[in-house]
Amino acid sequence: MIPDIEKASQDKIKTFQEEKLKETLEYIAKNSPFYKRFLQTNDIDISVINSLEDLKELPITTKEHLQRFNDEFICVPKSEIIDYVTTSGTLGDPVTFALTDKDLERLAYNEAISFACCGVGKDDTLQLMTTMDRRFMAGLAYFLGARKLGSGIVRVGSGIPELQWDSILKFKPTYLITVPSFLLKLIEYAKNQGIDFKNSGVKAAICIGEPIREQDFSLNTLAKKIKKDWDIELFSTYASTEMSTAFNECEFHNGGHHHPELIITEVLDDNNLPVLNGEVGELTITTLGVEAMPLLRFKTGDMVQAHSGPCDCGRNTMRLGPVVGRKKQMIKYKGTTLYPPAMYNILNDFSEVESYVIEIFHNDLGTDEILIKVAVENISEELLLLIKDHFRAKLRVAPTIEFATSEEIKTLRFPAMSRKPLNLIDHR
Repeated sequence: MIPDIEKASQDKIKTFQEEKLKETLEYIAKNSPFYKRFLQTNDIDISVINSLEDLKELPITTKEHLQRFNDEFICVPKSEIIDYVTTSGTLGDPVTFALTDKDLERLAYNEAISFACCGVGKDDTLQLMTTMDRRFMAGLAYFLGARKLGSGIVRVGSGIPELQWDSILKFKPTYLITVPSFLLKLIEYAKNQGIDFKNSGVKAAICIGEPIREQDFSLNTLAKKIKKDWDIELFSTYASTEMSTAFNECEFHNGGHHHPELIITEVLDDNNLPVLNGEVGELTITTLGVEAMPLLRFKTGDMVQAHSGPCDCGRNTMRLGPVVGRKKQMIKYKGTTLYPPAMYNILNDFSEVESYVIEIFHNDLGTDEILIKVAVENISEELLLLIKDHFRAKLRVAPTIEFATSEEIKTLRFPAMSRKPLNLIDHR
C-alpha cells in the first residue's frame, strides 16, 4: 500500500506539493482568523507564492502563537467539529486542536499508510499499549488507521504487564504499539512468569515516544537491550499532534518516510532559512488537507536531519532521521551542548539502572544544571563512579547523579495529568 505520489519522481512530488500549497494558502487566507490577520500584518500577498522555494517569504508560526491565539486558528463553525485533542504540553501550556470528520478521515489515512510502511497488513493484529482517552490524538490515530487498513486491533492501554501478556496470549497480535522501554518490562515479567515470549507470535513492535536508533540508523542501547532477549523487528515512528502526520520507518530502517500528500517539510536554521543538505535544523511543517486547524510554516521545536534519495522500498520521499533533540530542551552544561536523548542512551547502557529521571534547572548564576535521579537494586559508590565515568567518556561532562527509590522516580515520571512517562523534567 504505497501511494502513487510517494513512488513518483522528486520533480513530480515537488510540483504536486506546490499545487497543494496554493490550495492551502487560499483556504487559510479565507477561513482562518489568525492567518488572515497574520498575513495582513506581515503584508504578504499569497498570489506570489508559487513554489516551495517561495515559502521563505512567508512568516513563521510558533507554539507561542498556538498558545496565545488557540481558538483563532479554527477555520470551521463549531457544528463541524467532531473531536478535540490536546498536545502533551511538554514544552509549555497544552494546546487544543479541533478535528472535523474530514480531519479524522485524513488521520486514519495517515496512520494506515504509516502502518503499511512498517509492513502491517490486513492479516495482522496490532496491540495498542497506549491510551485512547485523555484527549490523546495518537491512540485515536492508531485505532482509526488500523480500521482503515483492515487490521485487527486490541485496545489494552498503557502499563500493566500482566494484562498485556494476557491479551498477547489470548489474541495473538503480530505487532505491538508501545513505548520501547516498556518492552523491557514485558520481557522481565515474561521471564518471571515462565511465559514463552519468544514463541508468542509477536513479530514486531512499532516504537513510540522514545528513540531506538542512532543518527546513522543503527540500533541504540535501548533497542539492543530489547533485541538481545526478544529478537522481534523494531520500527521507529515520529509524529506530533500539530502535524497530524507520522513519519514511519519501512523494512529498510533508513529513516521515517515523508508523506508529501499530507505535509510540506522544511529543515530550518535559527534565521528560518533552509539548512544545507545533511545538516541538522528545526523541522518546520505546513499541513495539507487539514480542515479545522491547518498550520503554515509551523516550527515544531524538533531538531532533525533530512535524508534524500530513493529508498529500496520503492518510495522516493524524503526521510527524517531520529530526532536529535527538542530545541527548547537544549542544555548548555559546562561549555558543552547536550540534548536529552544522548543522556538517555548512556543511562540505558546500565542494566543496573531500573529507572531514571533527568531534571534540568538554572543555578544561582543562571546557567544550566543537570540532576539525574536513578533507581537501582544495589546502591554502591562504585556504580555511581562508573556511570559518571561513562558520561565523561561519551559527552565530556559528568552531571550530578543521585540514587532514589523506584517509587520516587515513578511519581516524578507519571504526574497526575500525564498521558505518557516523562524522562525529562525541565524547570528552567
